[in-house]
Amino acid sequence: MRLEILTPEKEIYLGEASLLLLPGLDGLFAILDRHAPMIAALTKGKIKAETPSGIQYFEINGGVLEVQHNKVLILAE
Repeated sequence: MRLEILTPEKEIYLGEASLLLLPGLDGLFAILDRHAPMIAALTKGKIKAETPSGIQYFEINGGVLEVQHNKVLILAE
């Protein structure tokens, strides 16, 4: 799936990912390839992304996630 992680200041990541582990308001949740469309609020924590170059971690202070058409867009603080 295509992953974009953006902050107001810059683009944090743009590329492919096969699995995401995210800090949601009700706890951690996962997004896999071809996930159903959804919108979710994110809280402070780490995003874990399995990318072609290996596992990467991104620290966020909260944000919003949108999944649609095998693309994940994260607008993070």
